Amino acid sequence: THPDTYPRLAFHRGSRSAPGRYFGPYPGAGPVREALNLLHRLFQLRSCEDSVFANRSRPCLQYQIKRCSAPCVALIGESDYAASVHRAELFLDGRNTTLIDELTADMHVASERQDYEEAARLRDLVVALRGLTSRQYVEGEGGDLDALACVLREGRACVMLLAVRGGRSLGTRSFFPKTNGAEDAAEVLAAFLSQYYLSQPPPREILIDRELEDVDTLAEVLRETAGHKVAIRHSVRGERARHLETARHNAELALASDLGSREAQEARVNALTALLELEQPPQRVECFDISHTAGEATVASCVVFDVEGPVKSQYRRYNISGITPGDDYAAMHQALTRRFRHAQDEGAVLPDLLLIDGGPGQLKQAQAVLSELGVVGVPMLGVAKAEGRRPGHETLVLDDGRRLRPGPDSPAIHLIQQVRDEAHRFAISGHRGRRAKQRRHSVLEDIEGIGSRRRTSLLRHFGGLSGLRAAGIEDIAAVEGISRKLAERIYATLHDSPTA
Repeated sequence: THPDTYPRLAFHRGSRSAPGRYFGPYPGAGPVREALNLLHRLFQLRSCEDSVFANRSRPCLQYQIKRCSAPCVALIGESDYAASVHRAELFLDGRNTTLIDELTADMHVASERQDYEEAARLRDLVVALRGLTSRQYVEGEGGDLDALACVLREGRACVMLLAVRGGRSLGTRSFFPKTNGAEDAAEVLAAFLSQYYLSQPPPREILIDRELEDVDTLAEVLRETAGHKVAIRHSVRGERARHLETARHNAELALASDLGSREAQEARVNALTALLELEQPPQRVECFDISHTAGEATVASCVVFDVEGPVKSQYRRYNISGITPGDDYAAMHQALTRRFRHAQDEGAVLPDLLLIDGGPGQLKQAQAVLSELGVVGVPMLGVAKAEGRRPGHETLVLDDGRRLRPGPDSPAIHLIQQVRDEAHRFAISGHRGRRAKQRRHSVLEDIEGIGSRRRTSLLRHFGGLSGLRAAGIEDIAAVEGISRKLAERIYATLHDSPTA
């Protein structure tokens, strides 16, 4: 949230340097989005950026679907909105009993003044909150705690974290830390705790499913880091014991699923090795893809897979510039040049297999780049879409010109699809972000004499940029604070520029 008249409710990652009130941390992005979805539905707080909020002239779709009260166009007063903010804060603090009591009192007041529509709305809110409370609350307990369980099998470990905040369960999150040869789950859990909570604010209570050495020392370190007392307990009863049992059960399931996935992944890698007649299974596979909208905001992606699956920390995106819009070959050439030139300059590791999302033309671009840079020993594979884009029927173009069609039942094609689809997803998300950023930029910001205040005044006066484009010089000059000379400059700029 931001400390303005109508605070917004939004997702936040990173430091807490910006003004506002923060809630969390949450165990993952999923629970955060679930909480936001619920809060917007219950309390109808705005989620839009301040710049969007300041330039609205009519309610957006969020108002139509009853997820926002449209403070941008004054459809709710300051006091009523402040009351909604207060209720949301009570909910996030876990003070549901207080919140329900306040809503019930407000409902009776609305009923007494014969505002039956408001009374019915508050009644529905109370019913919804009571339902949530009965499902999520820790019986007889409140506060914040994390319950962690560790399972170790076949050299692979899973740590499951179950988070409770304000007495409400926020769900679980699984971690698969490296074991470094450890044979004891307690050793893995101790290492995980010291690393995880030095980067995440710890709750006041941490439950663990086994006894650890030097736990008092760790608790003291966490206390100094968090600025409050942190209790680490392993011998608990009642609801806390049930939390640990849930965490351990989920850890067992997650580890079993992970081991099964690893076996399947290994089978796919071996099948690909045999299909391409490679000397050994590729330890590092990279795949490149290009995404744009009619040449706008072109972005190339590079995703990395090893024998265990995606290595997301090594993913890269490349913003493409200086090419003819829509020229995918030039975009691929630029992205590959930047990737492998960096490898030469920095001594970065090279892939054991390079996948290119495209047919012979794109593959030739890759071959040309590696030849120009003198990079040798990197097998390449083009993945050409099948007719009708039927999944599993792709044609594989080898770097020696041979073509393979393994078919939809091939484990090798399943791996290639997984890598290619991930590159496609990563490229699209990067392109959409870049495109949105470019479209948010207004040409008005580049006009000398137009600051944020005049820009806002113009957009409000004409109802948006399209209305401003349709206005004549005299109409623009009639806006307060806009001289005729500045109006002429605005008019000329808008009619020379095709986009905002």
